[in-house]
Amino acid sequence: MVRLAEFEKTEREHLLNLPCPTYESTPFVAGITLSEARVALLSTAGLHRRSDKPFGVGESGYRLIPSDIAANDLVMSHISTNYDRSGFQQDLNMVLPIDRLKELADEGFIGGVARYHYSFMGATAPEHMEEEAKQLAAILKQEGVEVVLLIPV
Repeated sequence: MVRLAEFEKTEREHLLNLPCPTYESTPFVAGITLSEARVALLSTAGLHRRSDKPFGVGESGYRLIPSDIAANDLVMSHISTNYDRSGFQQDLNMVLPIDRLKELADEGFIGGVARYHYSFMGATAPEHMEEEAKQLAAILKQEGVEVVLLIPV
């Protein structure tokens, strides 16, 4: 992983001063206890099944990842030259902690693991992903998912 200090000053300042979207309100919903909750994972690692279309630069869509997928059936098409993929290559759980989530379910810490998980392409402006995120939120609700663990990569 490249450290911020290694960038040229102009690039470093650009990255440090990226705009952060603001919203008119902050929704709040009282949730259920984790021991009753079905949990899904949402990663920004640009993960997809080998048979899926790879992510493109600035793409705002997401890819569906079945809960029972084998690690070697997942590909990371995160395209940043600053991104170190070695953690993913050694252990999928670095960017999609599916095995840890299953362990939490087995221990009764969470109510269950969602049937599907999702990945967006990181380094895409959040406002460009808003429409797809709203669509995905409706899908998650329909699937009975009460908690989504966000894994920013």
